[in-house]
Amino acid sequence: MKKIGFLSFGHWTPSPQSQARSAADVLLQSIDLAVAAEELGADGAYFRVHHFARQLASPFPLLAAVGARTSRIEIGTAVIDMRYENPLYMIEDAGAADLIARGRLQLGISRGSPEQVIDGWRYFGYQPGEGETDADMGRRHAEIFLDMLRGQGFAQPNPRPMFPNPPGLLRLEPLSEGLRERIWWGAGSNATAVWAAKLGMNLQSSTLKNDETGEAFHIQQAAQIQAYRAAWKEAGHTREPRVSVSRSIFALVDDRDRAYFGNGQEEDQIGFIDERTRAIFGRGYAAEPDRLIEQLKTDKAIAEADTLLLTVPNQLGVAYNAHVIETILTQIAPALGWR
Repeated sequence: MKKIGFLSFGHWTPSPQSQARSAADVLLQSIDLAVAAEELGADGAYFRVHHFARQLASPFPLLAAVGARTSRIEIGTAVIDMRYENPLYMIEDAGAADLIARGRLQLGISRGSPEQVIDGWRYFGYQPGEGETDADMGRRHAEIFLDMLRGQGFAQPNPRPMFPNPPGLLRLEPLSEGLRERIWWGAGSNATAVWAAKLGMNLQSSTLKNDETGEAFHIQQAAQIQAYRAAWKEAGHTREPRVSVSRSIFALVDDRDRAYFGNGQEEDQIGFIDERTRAIFGRGYAAEPDRLIEQLKTDKAIAEADTLLLTVPNQLGVAYNAHVIETILTQIAPALGWR
């Protein structure tokens, strides 16, 4: 059995071929798709965060709105780039969104990936410390965020406050109890997956990771998940961790599906995410249901994960994406034992 949700990058473009032609379109359609996915029986609505781009950016207003319109589905990010974040302000935003959703937030964070502008975090007021890389800074922000989520008081109260204070040092409010256990780390390498396990974060692994062995993407990703689980066990955490993987999966059941995805890419791709890091990009899946089921049976990383996030082509509109999700839930997942 697996939890199955969708992951939207929230692209928009003024092109007449797009169903999402503005930021308002993307935000409102994201809410509508989450509502539709919940009605179809999906388990999660997740959103990517990119700055300086015609894509979803500030996640917490969207997460709060989705939380107010739904009642069951998990609501999350995959991922928030922590290089751009004030960890303390983020505590307040995340706490408010989680309380509105009544404890359904699943917050994916990461040190980030290449963005639209050079060192974009500089424009947000952040700078790596002496001897730090920007990745180090992102992980440092994440550690502060995790520490503050524990809810311990740390701030000295004013002796003449405007309003009465509880005794002792003060913490950030609102704090949502239990959110600390619903933080996920988007890991691009085996080493950062192990680091996340030691800190007690769940694991998100996408369709891209460092090419560390030259093997097929799904084999490398499965090894990453196994290394994460071994590190989790070694760290002595008492709860069971969660692991998600992302995939582009399309069952070709009508003419629309065949027109959009009938000639899909069926092999992994190799590229570089910066001057030094060779990366492997996982293949997508698009086939008639019987063939698609047989292909997915061989994906070792999906087998290792408890949660599958379906990347959706949001510019094709809410109705089409609901169709994509429904087809996977009703025709593919049962045949694979995921439902």
